[in-house]
Amino acid sequence: MDDLLKILNEQQQKAVAAPAGPTIVLAGPGSGKTRVLTYRIAYLIGAMNVPAWHILAVTFTNKAAREMGDRVNKILGSNAEGIWLGTFHSVCGKILRREADLLPVTRDFVIFDQDDQTTLLKEIIKENNLDEKMYRPASYLNEISRAKNDLITPENYPIKDFRDEQTQRLYRIYQERLIKNNAMDFDDMLVYTTQLLDEYPIVRETYSHKFEHILVDEFQDTNMAQYMIIKNLASLHQNLYLVGDEDQSIYRWRGADYRNIERFKRDFKNAKVYLLEQNYRSTQTILDSAMAVIEPNKNRTHKQLETVRSKGEKITMIVAEDDRDEADSVVRAIRDGITAKRQNPSNFAIMYRTNAQSRLFEEAFRREGINYRLVGAQRFYGRREIKDMLAFMRLVHNPLDEISLRRCINLPPRGIGAKTQESLQAQATASGLSMGEVLLDLAQGRADLLAAMGREGTKLAVFGKMLLNWRETAQHNSLILLFDRIVVDTGYEAYIRDKSEEGQDRWENLLELRSVVLEYEDQSLAEFLEAMALVSDADTLPETVDAPTMLTLHAAKGLEFENVFIVGLDENILPHRRATDDEEELAEERRLLYVGITRAKSKLTLSRARRRRSPYGSYEDTLASRFLDDIPEAYLSGSPRGLPSRFNYDTGVGYGRGSGYGSAYGSGYGSGYESGYGSGTSRGRSGVSRWENPAWMQSRNIPKEPPKTRYKAGQQVRHATYGRGVVKSSKVEFGDETVEVYFEGHGLKALVASMANLEVLS
Repeated sequence: MDDLLKILNEQQQKAVAAPAGPTIVLAGPGSGKTRVLTYRIAYLIGAMNVPAWHILAVTFTNKAAREMGDRVNKILGSNAEGIWLGTFHSVCGKILRREADLLPVTRDFVIFDQDDQTTLLKEIIKENNLDEKMYRPASYLNEISRAKNDLITPENYPIKDFRDEQTQRLYRIYQERLIKNNAMDFDDMLVYTTQLLDEYPIVRETYSHKFEHILVDEFQDTNMAQYMIIKNLASLHQNLYLVGDEDQSIYRWRGADYRNIERFKRDFKNAKVYLLEQNYRSTQTILDSAMAVIEPNKNRTHKQLETVRSKGEKITMIVAEDDRDEADSVVRAIRDGITAKRQNPSNFAIMYRTNAQSRLFEEAFRREGINYRLVGAQRFYGRREIKDMLAFMRLVHNPLDEISLRRCINLPPRGIGAKTQESLQAQATASGLSMGEVLLDLAQGRADLLAAMGREGTKLAVFGKMLLNWRETAQHNSLILLFDRIVVDTGYEAYIRDKSEEGQDRWENLLELRSVVLEYEDQSLAEFLEAMALVSDADTLPETVDAPTMLTLHAAKGLEFENVFIVGLDENILPHRRATDDEEELAEERRLLYVGITRAKSKLTLSRARRRRSPYGSYEDTLASRFLDDIPEAYLSGSPRGLPSRFNYDTGVGYGRGSGYGSAYGSGYGSGYESGYGSGTSRGRSGVSRWENPAWMQSRNIPKEPPKTRYKAGQQVRHATYGRGVVKSSKVEFGDETVEVYFEGHGLKALVASMANLEVLS
């Protein structure tokens, strides 16, 4: 065993050979945490004589569990047989089937995946005569999942407004139906296990006796239910061995809570803490930059990362004229690295905050003739919401296109299901017409068709009238007006945009498509659709392994690349505009950038654009990400010419509130200027940010006050789909006004004013 420890560094040795008792290993990026976990298991068996069957090791993915199992088997051979090693869900599954007599389901219970869950909730919504267009299953399933992760039952679900009432109701019925189906979802596996361990002392004693030592990987990503499970399992021996890093906690939106690290220290007051600060991945300059970015976060343990590699070259900073120039500059740099420096294409990665940002980089790669691969997402023009909207526009251009018609006729759901579509097809065949022609004839009141099709004909006529109106719009108005009419008339925003991160991503993708439409403003619908067909066809190129990678910062966790480009370092992108008013959200944005920076092994490039095209056509000046000000100039190369960034405030949330261009101008706007409006306290710095260009600043027409909003809190308004409502708040985003309105029966909705056509009643 001593020979085994010799290959570890000093910090790793201390962590692996830690005495029994509650222990947490805070492992910096690239510090060999998987090796430490693996060798800890080997040390328990080989040096501390712990039987393998008394060890439980928990990971977050099946892949991680397999890799750890392979490593342990390689070290110990047959001595490793009997270890419980798996994900939280696989471990809970074993316990639940063994203790099924205590559950409301039998031992033969089935596990509903996401499709099963959606199908079940759709049935519940339909049976209760609710409009699926307003009651999107994905949105409510997301709320139910959050509640379960926080161990909140339907009976204890907090109610603040009408939507909460509906969520509680659907949650209760959904849970009853799961039990009726002898089923549970993935969250139930955690909840039921927690309940068993909490409510049945004999169960808790059985498993806490069996598991003398419990090891958990990626502890910062656990939720409340997972923490309670391991806490209960360790209640007898208290030999919890946790490995994690609060600085790499980036899945809060999935329920992960890095504060479990603090809960552990509070609940196990004699816990030992070990730091892994020796990095084997990145150069020192990259690590120093990462530490500078993460240091302002509160509630963290300071780690001084030191590399075994050299200092390395400085970080390249690209400040492009606009977002298209940013994409071109980054892709040209990758092209030069591949051709001039003969680097392998797979050595390069572009990382961004949201999937919607990929579009311009995809187009730049295509112009350069470089294949690329996307991780964790479809190519832009293959995304569902993009294909949906293009299908609507194709149908407007060509009503004979039955492929597009079938895709969008019941999208969002409007009661035109398979049976009604079959009737439409039958009537079209009988009349010698296409399905689209029948729709248009119904819309124009053709009596024989309406009589022949009855109630189904009436429903189809409503959609036909929309199609007729869109064709009229396309003939006499701009492409962008057609696009907006389709979004508003169909209620597509409400359909795709819910409270989830995925829903917001879908909406941002649609806004990105809107900006594409604006680029074809002077062309016909036919020309636009032809261009989209050509670019979509290019998307079918094979995604080879030997190609540059594009991925979100969330998807980058656990990966590494020789050359990393982190793009979009502007306010309201990174940090995301949703995070600027929330201290916890802002801290997570900082952790997200930290994770991205520490993916780079040898070369890191950061980029931003001085202006970006909004979804509403105009180019708008940007502000450099506040995170850039945390990186010392000594670590950077390149000309930091650009617009002003704003300093951080003591609270971490001093700006971005109130009205403003994309929330760019807020209550702390004055911090960077001698005569700016607003307050806000800088963290010991004053004057002009180093990202400003003083000459440019003098000529710039800085607004004296935020742009005015049309809608005011308390106003009564009417929406074509949602009916009467009351304005709760309004602010300018992307150069357009975003209005939050509470509609009775529909809850709180965020609407884009230029699309919503709200009628002011008072």
